[in-house]
Amino acid sequence: MGPVPAAVLQLLALIGALALVHVPLGNHMARVYSSDRHLRVERWIYKGIGADPDTEMRWPAYLRGVLAFSVAGVLFLYLLQRLQGILPGSLGFSSVNPAQSFNTAVSFVTNTNWQSYYGEQTMGHVVQTAGLAVQNFVSAAVGIAVAVALVRGFARSRTGELGNFWADLVRGTVRILVPVAAVAAVVLVACGAVQNFSGIHEVGQFIGGSQQWNGGAVASQEAIKELGTNGGGYFNANSAHPFENPTPFTNLFEIFLILVIPFALTRTFGVLVGSVRQGYAILTAMGAIWLGFTALMMWTEFAHHEGALQIAGASMEGKEVRFGVGGSSIFAVATTLTSTGAVDSFHSSFTGFGGGITMLSMMLGEIAPGGTGSGLYGMLIIAVIAVFIAGLMVGRTPEYLGKKIGSREIKLAAVYILITPALVLILTAFSMALPTPPNSMLNPGAHGFSEVLYAFTSAANNNGSAFAGLNANTDWFNTMTGLAMLLGRFLPMVLVLALAGSLAEQKPVPVTAGTLRTEKPMFTGLLVGAVLIIVGLTYFPALALGPLAEGLA
Repeated sequence: MGPVPAAVLQLLALIGALALVHVPLGNHMARVYSSDRHLRVERWIYKGIGADPDTEMRWPAYLRGVLAFSVAGVLFLYLLQRLQGILPGSLGFSSVNPAQSFNTAVSFVTNTNWQSYYGEQTMGHVVQTAGLAVQNFVSAAVGIAVAVALVRGFARSRTGELGNFWADLVRGTVRILVPVAAVAAVVLVACGAVQNFSGIHEVGQFIGGSQQWNGGAVASQEAIKELGTNGGGYFNANSAHPFENPTPFTNLFEIFLILVIPFALTRTFGVLVGSVRQGYAILTAMGAIWLGFTALMMWTEFAHHEGALQIAGASMEGKEVRFGVGGSSIFAVATTLTSTGAVDSFHSSFTGFGGGITMLSMMLGEIAPGGTGSGLYGMLIIAVIAVFIAGLMVGRTPEYLGKKIGSREIKLAAVYILITPALVLILTAFSMALPTPPNSMLNPGAHGFSEVLYAFTSAANNNGSAFAGLNANTDWFNTMTGLAMLLGRFLPMVLVLALAGSLAEQKPVPVTAGTLRTEKPMFTGLLVGAVLIIVGLTYFPALALGPLAEGLA
């Protein structure tokens, strides 16, 4: 079988697996966030943190919970890295320097998992498991909690209450992420992924000499990094490393983990708002963009025109032979259209257009299907914009799910759309203008610009993947990408929760003959168009200077 048919079969198998679990997982998550009972272990956690899970919160209180928990996470993870030299299981590694400790702490708390360090040469077992892996769970749970709060804003009326953040956080972790990640870790171990707490080993090489490798709780961290759309790898090579991703099957399984919760959350949304057809409309828009980008990536990576690429049969530079172009292309699109950032190949080695696709995937806001929670609330913001545009076109007050989209709501949605592009473009411009940051670029010209643009796109969108040609371990990039990650994560959350509170206070608007049917294919098409035109064109001038210029050259 040729590489193209094999890639198509992988894609079909992935779609089938996602379709199989969509309804049961989506319904389970809806029950989790609408239940009024607490598990015994959850009660212990509430008692330990001093929270009352039955107290309803308005949006400012919900936001304070999000920010307080996240600040505590940053401080704890920063201190853990600074104290690594005196911790057990440090493998002899010294404490992480302040700038990199700040960057890494912010990175994992914001669900970005951007790494400007070599994991196997920097972090010991305690930091990896008690610090980074824990944040992989709770940062994902925070994203889902904010998405559920927005859904409650649409579902509730005449109240500003959005639920309880602490209950949503604990339930998401205990009832969804931990059980699924545990099963996924067992599957990965059975397929050859490493799971131990061994020290450093000297390993001989076929060409002579030796190399040092350490083990670790790799499979368990790999499971939650994909499931929670986190992306931080135990090793520098990330999911291209055979200890993390040993076989073509595990590669496809990890892609499944990346996509399963974001896609299933559309079902959760439909159930909670009382109309599963609304969920299917959002799912269709997400799926159409994901499939389109995957097909486009396969085409540009298989359609090789240079002599060396024709001899190789594909653009194989930077890709693992065991995954091939097909598996690498599917993974690259999945990880950049979500906020994952895990990589099984090096995006800097993709064709010019292929690298551009990975960047555009993040620039769309990672909403197809997006990160755990962040993808759903990002797409719902776009839906608000699309409904507003449709209302202007027909001269009616825009409505979505029985709620009027007035000036307050559209202002919040519009500012949400502008925050990330402003962070990406301004920080990229500063980095190119200042004398020192360009020294970090491995390549001059259009590709070097793409490296910097990709870095800030990845940071501000809380993705975490890198173009693999930029030395980002400098004070400038550690500080600026850390700032981009913080603002790119929490400013949108402020706006989402404010929008949720505003919607929850409204009384429902009755459906009339002039109401836009947002569960119909026409609205799905409008939604896809809004994503590609409003969001995508924002970055077109920057893309023209980087990947488009390189691809056309």
